[in-house]
Amino acid sequence: MSVSGLQHIGRLRGEIILNSVIAEKLRDAGLRVRQVLTLYTVDPWKGKDKQLEQFLNPEVGRKYVEWPLERVPDPKGCHKSWVDHYWRDFGDYLDYFAKNVEVITTGEMYREHPRMREFIVMTMRNRERLIEVINKYRGGRNPYPKDWIPFEPICENCGRIGTAEVTKLDLDKYEVEYRCTYCGHVGRAKLTDGKLPWRVEWVGVWYTLQVDFEPYGKDHAMPGGSRDSAIEIAKTVYGVNPPLGTWYEWVGYVVNGKDVGDMGSSDFIGFTPREWVEVAEPEVLRYIYIFHEPTKRLTFSLDSVYQYVDIYDRAERLYYGVDKPSPKEKDYLDLIIKSYEYAQMRRPLPKEMPFQLPYLHAVALIQTLPQSLSEEELMERVIKRLRETKILTKELDELSRERIKSRLIKARNWVSRYAPETYRIRVLEEMPETIRTSLTDMQRSKLRLLLQELEKIDVWSEDNIKEAMKRVPPREDKNVERAFFEATYLIFFGRPSGPRIAPYLAMLGKDFVINRLMDVLR
Repeated sequence: MSVSGLQHIGRLRGEIILNSVIAEKLRDAGLRVRQVLTLYTVDPWKGKDKQLEQFLNPEVGRKYVEWPLERVPDPKGCHKSWVDHYWRDFGDYLDYFAKNVEVITTGEMYREHPRMREFIVMTMRNRERLIEVINKYRGGRNPYPKDWIPFEPICENCGRIGTAEVTKLDLDKYEVEYRCTYCGHVGRAKLTDGKLPWRVEWVGVWYTLQVDFEPYGKDHAMPGGSRDSAIEIAKTVYGVNPPLGTWYEWVGYVVNGKDVGDMGSSDFIGFTPREWVEVAEPEVLRYIYIFHEPTKRLTFSLDSVYQYVDIYDRAERLYYGVDKPSPKEKDYLDLIIKSYEYAQMRRPLPKEMPFQLPYLHAVALIQTLPQSLSEEELMERVIKRLRETKILTKELDELSRERIKSRLIKARNWVSRYAPETYRIRVLEEMPETIRTSLTDMQRSKLRLLLQELEKIDVWSEDNIKEAMKRVPPREDKNVERAFFEATYLIFFGRPSGPRIAPYLAMLGKDFVINRLMDVLR
């Protein structure tokens, strides 16, 4: 991965989660496995519009165009470099999505790794054959000359990389002489202060880390493209067996229901792993990535998080046999079960399914209880409500309590930051007189019927409330039905519409709902 900007969740797909599942399968087979993530930190900073906009003054950023990424300063001034700043929202959350991932930068490889030094020496000694192979893939355009020296030093004068022309190689001193085509500076640079051309560098990473398997993005998958050229270079120039691999699709970003394109780092399109774990469990994203073919394009939106959680929760219930699969699910039940199993970060899995609090129930609970409650008070009130509504019917183990608490916190974050307006409600503690007087005679008669139906309910649950509400307005008269629901939303939330109301009435509790209806009908 190149730390060129926003480290979005799309980068978890092939680089992290797919690899972690394969590593786990291999470990299950008794093999020792290393999963290593390479950060490309010596690549030139391109200075795209979105990158420049990160600086308070974009003109200040222009001076760093073509600097190595690791040398570009943090535009926000809170970290030592650009790389360190934009890596934090990904790297600090890596352990949530995969176990034991080692991280190494290309800068560290060039400066410190003995196998990269070996590879660079081999490169310089096999230049003639290397030039011959690379020129095959340049399509006859600007072939490298026979005296080309495949190294890009960092200019000590202007700080740029990729702008210097190497004029002489001194392998004994492990350095080159160069002339910078940008600033005209003539100087010398160690082979630790720069980088190999990208096709060669790719093979150098394989060699340095002794890579056996590596997924790659679809941009490298074209026949005769970059990966094919790297494979030929590895085999014919270095005698190295290239790693096995598979290609994967990009991940799209949806904003307000519109697909705005693929997530992109230097274009700052998407959202980060930090933002994901604040509103949903990491296992949810792992499950979705594992379940789908790597070559299928997926899209994500922060305002639709509850939908992804629902998919995961359904898989959990199928895994534990709590739900029966639909006819369609039967066709790929084994895939659902295996995907759920490998999505888990905790092993071994519990023998019985821990208590599962649906995400939208958590959204309802967090908005129907006082905001001033401490976490401990919130948990007590939530568990009391869950018992009253018969959603919770047995004693909670520690894991179940932990899961309830985690989901409540994530639901609260989602409501406050990303939830569509439909899902954001405020329960009226007192009934305003203006709402009482605004109701029509027809609305009041329907609310009276609703009160009668709700009073009959023995088990106060979402499903029973739904059934009671269905018995009130004549289903064939849409105007009456609409007026009834508008009145119901008004007396509880002070507005004529909102999210599905039954879960909220369930969480408010029978006493509150009945008393509110009696109050409004006085």
